[in-house]
Amino acid sequence: EMPFNSDSAFWTDLGFTARRARHDADDYERYLGQLHDIPRYFNEHIANMRAGLARGFSVPRVTLTGREQSIAQVLDTACIKDNLFYTPFRTMPANIPADTQAHLRERAATAIRTVVLPAHAKLLDFIRDEYLPQARATLSAEAMPDGAAFYRAQIRRFTTLDMAPEAIHTLGLQEVARLREEMLATITRTGFNGGFESFLHYLRTDPQFYPQTGEQLLRQAAWIASRVDGCIERYIGRLPRRRFAIEPVPAELAPFYTSGRGGPGMYLLNTHDLPSRPLYALTALTLHEASPGHALQMPLAAELDGLPEFRRLTHISAYIEGWALYSEKLGVEMGLYETPYDHFGYLAYQAWRACRLVVDTGLHHLGWSRPQACTYLREHTALSEHEVRTEVDRYIAWPGQALSYYLGEMCIVQARAKAEQALGPRFDLRAFHDAVLASGSVPLPVLEQHIDRFVANGGRSPWADAASH
Repeated sequence: EMPFNSDSAFWTDLGFTARRARHDADDYERYLGQLHDIPRYFNEHIANMRAGLARGFSVPRVTLTGREQSIAQVLDTACIKDNLFYTPFRTMPANIPADTQAHLRERAATAIRTVVLPAHAKLLDFIRDEYLPQARATLSAEAMPDGAAFYRAQIRRFTTLDMAPEAIHTLGLQEVARLREEMLATITRTGFNGGFESFLHYLRTDPQFYPQTGEQLLRQAAWIASRVDGCIERYIGRLPRRRFAIEPVPAELAPFYTSGRGGPGMYLLNTHDLPSRPLYALTALTLHEASPGHALQMPLAAELDGLPEFRRLTHISAYIEGWALYSEKLGVEMGLYETPYDHFGYLAYQAWRACRLVVDTGLHHLGWSRPQACTYLREHTALSEHEVRTEVDRYIAWPGQALSYYLGEMCIVQARAKAEQALGPRFDLRAFHDAVLASGSVPLPVLEQHIDRFVANGGRSPWADAASH
């Protein structure tokens, strides 16, 4: 009944499908089948959203401004061959005969004109004329029907833990205060003569900290990823076969999209609004989204033999985001934060995720307003004003999801400390990371049990036996 938020939407997911590479005629036939299935897909979501509206269960109206533009842009192409959904047909593999290519292109153009565009037009009318006017004016998840139970369920879903909102809020306040002390010490190392607020203003306004072009941002991220490649084998024993490409976030998504997103085969960087894309935070972002974060962990999980499919392919947020945030911390040991500014960027990213514990529970349990949430993020992180607004809208529209990062990282950090203490000189960091990654996507209590077994087995890598054969 609420199948999209301010960050992601069921209709924009189709755009990623359109951009995926196809290798033979069968792939193109399957894609054509998907195009013809779009009306059913949209109609089911429209029916569910109507049911949500009828009982007061919707995305908050305040987060919806401009979100329909990504639908309108699909309809805005004058020529079918310029349409997003025609993308796979512009360049086709040479192993498909020319006459077959021509026939596939003709069928694609017809499908886009007669099926895809009308489906998007219907969805756009629904969002503009029906959903937006009726969407709820409240912010809190607990303001919806059975809201308190819904928010507790969201906490359980995204963190895999049974924690009360009050406990999460208190933990967040404690961690933000702890990280503030580390950030102040790092400011001293930069030689900056001023307090915390002055330093944040300096970072947010001095052009030296921002890329001049999208190309510069992409190249710098590629250099960071290359440096990780040069040392990753010292920290992780088994690496995925699949590599990743670094690409800009698609233009139709970029204004509302997060700063970056990684996954199997890709690391998307947002090159929109460059004055909100600080270079001092790029190392932490790249470690999180690319390697050893999402673009390493996800394909490695998919390649694991002997695990059920749900552990290889399912996205359990606390595990996946916890590992990615831990990957940012690992950058300290890797020596990748070369300057005090880079290190501050790392700490600011840690503080940002700790702030999520405060802001998410503040919004959905304690009745915080949107300006109150924005002020808290603005005062305790180095996020740009653009990022502050898009982040708060994301938390409002996606209750509980933002809690998974810091709680997941804490679980891995605590499991590592426990293993180090139990194993003493036998502790091997590569073997520990292999044990975490070999579990696949699991709830945090299951991961803790997995590491307990790792310790009981003497701290041996799960790949040790395979390597000896």
